[in-house]
Amino acid sequence: MYSEGMDKENYVVGRPRSEQARAAVLHAVDDLLVEIGYAEMTMKGIAERAGVSRQTVYRWWSNKAEILFEASAIDAKLELAVGPADTPLAGLAAYLEALVRFLAHSPAGAAYRALLGEAQHDDAVAKLLSANDPLGDSAAVAIERAFGQDALPIPLDQATALLIGPAFFWILSGRDPSLLAPRRLAEDFIRDLQARPAP
Repeated sequence: MYSEGMDKENYVVGRPRSEQARAAVLHAVDDLLVEIGYAEMTMKGIAERAGVSRQTVYRWWSNKAEILFEASAIDAKLELAVGPADTPLAGLAAYLEALVRFLAHSPAGAAYRALLGEAQHDDAVAKLLSANDPLGDSAAVAIERAFGQDALPIPLDQATALLIGPAFFWILSGRDPSLLAPRRLAEDFIRDLQARPAP
């Protein structure tokens, strides 16, 4: 899940040894999520898997949720980045295809889903997710590319929820992601926006 190249580009800490330790921790949390699940992960276990001291881990993160979120957010930025398209419909459909892949099939998406579950009963995790939302940010880029910044009949954050919501609910409620039709979802989104009065 965690992309080492992305880390080097955006999360450079300083000495090469520090960067190697940081990367090892981000890789370790990915591995442990797959092997034992979020609930069983501990800071001690993450440190042991990464081959670093707990002090080294706590130098950068306060808890396991912060580590998992950083690893997931780095990959989400890559996996949800969609290039320009010929039409707004094509661009939004491509974005929704990427979103479905991320949520349903990506290890980074699995990490994001684990954090969402934890956020339902852990205020610290809920604050972490609400302060920095890679899904909302990526959807905002897709929407602004399709419609421009000032042409939306509703606020951008509401538009991102409207775009993401159907696929998000479908996958998180355990339904078969192969039954989703991203192009149809994009058509519904555009039709909904066009039916609203202009701002």
